[in-house]
This record gives sequence, C-alpha cells and structure tokens, in this order.
Amino acid sequence: MKMSTTLLLSSLTLATSAVLAADQPVIGLITKTETNPFFVKMKEGAQVEAKKMGAKLLSAAGKADGDTAGQITAIENMVAAGAKTILITASGDAIGPTVKKVQAKGVQVIALDSPFEGADALFATDNYKAGVLIGQYAKAALGNKPARIAMLDLFPGHPVGAQRHNGFMTGFGLKANDAKSNELSKTAETVCAGDTDGNQAKGQTAMENCLQKNPDINVVYTINEPAAAGAYNALKKAGKEKGVLIVSVDGGCQGIRDTARGIITATSQQYPLKMAAMGVAAGVEYAKGGKKASGYTDTGVTLIASKAVAGVDSVDTKVGMDLCWGNK
Repeated sequence: MKMSTTLLLSSLTLATSAVLAADQPVIGLITKTETNPFFVKMKEGAQVEAKKMGAKLLSAAGKADGDTAGQITAIENMVAAGAKTILITASGDAIGPTVKKVQAKGVQVIALDSPFEGADALFATDNYKAGVLIGQYAKAALGNKPARIAMLDLFPGHPVGAQRHNGFMTGFGLKANDAKSNELSKTAETVCAGDTDGNQAKGQTAMENCLQKNPDINVVYTINEPAAAGAYNALKKAGKEKGVLIVSVDGGCQGIRDTARGIITATSQQYPLKMAAMGVAAGVEYAKGGKKASGYTDTGVTLIASKAVAGVDSVDTKVGMDLCWGNK
C-alpha cells in the first residue's frame, strides 16, 4: 500500500511539473553579437529578470553586427522551440518579412535598443538625444575654435547610427537631418567620416585614414566607446592625442574608465539592463494575459563628462561608474 501511495504521489508530482513547464512563458532574446559588453549585459539582465518572473529564456546572437541572416535563423528556431515573445536588437530591416510571418502565428516581437519596421514595441535609448548631448558638450568644450570634425560611424543605413550621428550634429549646432532619417548628414565642419561597425580595430583604422586626409582634426564623434578607444590609439600613434575632443555613446564601465582618464572627453550613458528587464516583463505579461506591448519606451540617457562645461548638464565619472555596465 505504501508503495502504491509513493507511486501515485510521484505520478502526481511529474504531472504537476509537466503542467507548470507547459505554462512557463518562453521568451527569446537575440542580440547583434555575443561579445560586445552592451549585449553581454543585456543578456545577463534578461536572465535575471526571467528567473525572477518564472520564465524560460532562449538566447542567440549574430556572428557580427549586420548579420541579419543569423538573426532570422534564430527567430525561426526560437519560435519552433515555443517562444511567444522575441526580444531583438535588430541588425537591419531585412528581418522584417520573418518578423511579420511569426507575428501572424501570434508571436510578439519587441525591439530592444535598435528600432526596425514592424516591431510591436520598442524599449530603447533615445539615440538622437544621446547624440545631441555629446554634440552640445563638444561645442561648449571647443569654444570659439573652428571645428574640424571626424565622424566615426556604425555603417550606412542603420537607424541607431544615423540618430546618434545626426543628433550629435544638431547638438553641435550644425545643420542635420531629424531623428526619423537614416541618412547621415554632413557639413563643411565634418571634414572626414568612416564606418567602424562599432569595433575598436576599425575605429583605429578609420581615424588613421581621417588623419591622413586632415591632420588638424580637433573633434572626434564616435558611434560607441570601442570605436572611441580605437580613435584614441590612432591619435596617440600620430602624436596628436592632446587637444582633441573625443565624444561617444554607451556608458559601459570601460568607457567610463576611459572618460575618467581623459581618453574620452564625454559619453552618453545608456542602460541595457533596463531594456532587457522591461522586455522580459512584457513577454511574461503577454504570455499570461494576452496583452501585447506597444509604442516606444525611452529607457533613459545621462551625459557623463570628465570635466563639466558651462551650460551643459552632466554628471561626473564617479556617478558614471556607479551606473555603468560591464566589468567594474
């Protein structure tokens, strides 16, 4: 009799576990790469939030920034594995047809960090504002000197790259496209531009090329802090690191250390943990109540500067280190 009771209890436990597993929300997270500290921290944030909310998290990444084929494959695999919400930092609009196909099957698709056509919702930094902040800072820090600006961008056509680029130019007081445009603006002051893919080595190469074209560059805009580190290496190699303002976007811990050391003059800090947590919470809400997320949610941006300048609100690198992501 005891044996029968034990078997019955075991069967009930297994059955209950199966029901709980079947009811567990499955959420997919797809980032552009798995090596960039920004996306590493985003994944960590999603894992923590998923565990807290009782969800199962699937994760994948492209081989490199721009690998839309890899992201498309990841979307299809995750939906096949039961994901009802996909969170994605899209490498481009080429994922659109696949997104539309899975949405037709009842899957919610949320964009994190990088907007794309067709997403149900977007949780992201206001990248145009991030650009405006570092543009304002660079203009104030440069003073009355004539500007000779190098623009170290992401790659053509990406909305995040365009918004930061055009926002910087607007903040600097130059004529530029608005936040809806994916075209990179240029003026006489922007004497050189190069694509970096947000990569340090490519940032260094782009800066070396710019110095060959114009050795008197005094302001360097960079898409992110790895590109900024590459630009600094090129300037130092050429003996031109002093007197050149380098501004950037991201706010990772290494970037804030570089700002404290004067390698980067100022950076706009964004918050990948918040994006990921909000995305997972929206996925759980959809799984449990059927309510989809919609619209755009600004996850915040703060200007971190090595030295404050008059007329531009910023916080110091100590605050930046308290808020940064990556290895402290």
